[in-house]
Amino acid sequence: QVQLVESGGGLVQAGGSLRLSCAPASGSNFSYNVMGWYRQAPGKQRELVATLTSSGYTNDADSVKGRFTISRDNPKNTVYLQMNSLKPEDTGVYYCIAKDVWGDYWGQGTRVTVSS
Repeated sequence: QVQLVESGGGLVQAGGSLRLSCAPASGSNFSYNVMGWYRQAPGKQRELVATLTSSGYTNDADSVKGRFTISRDNPKNTVYLQMNSLKPEDTGVYYCIAKDVWGDYWGQGTRVTVSS
């Protein structure tokens, strides 16, 4: 079972920045086709933030375009999410996802709180 570990969440004021990271806990030689981020705000469903394929195709939510940048280090199976110009509505738990031919894997989540 793949365990993904996220880091980088925290409390930040509106307009600030955070950088999230996610990597397999024990290291992995597998290449994940897709890695990315979802988030879940209080009382809402989990939603896509951004994903990035191993070949470089990006899928971003409209709400984060121009503010968030996803990147990955393929040899390290690590995915990053640079979040700039944060807004209170970005508050939530951010979950890392990795997909390979055998299935989808989720991290435990890292909390991001943006104060107004």
